[in-house]
Amino acid sequence: MVPVYPISNVTVRDHAAFETYRSRAAASIEAFGGRHLVRGGAISVLEGEPQHPAIVVVEFPDAATARRWYASPE
Repeated sequence: MVPVYPISNVTVRDHAAFETYRSRAAASIEAFGGRHLVRGGAISVLEGEPQHPAIVVVEFPDAATARRWYASPE
């Protein structure tokens, strides 16, 4: 198995709704055997301009698991 690392660029527009989403997303990621490696924080770009103020990086054991998680209703 080769791990995969989905990366999300995040711009939060509704902080209350994002907190609800964040807790549900974390539970679903864990349910599929994934784990967060990076959650937000300050971005330092070496070249170009940042497109979003935060990123999220998740690790899954393999691409098939990551795809099942992404397509799941959770």
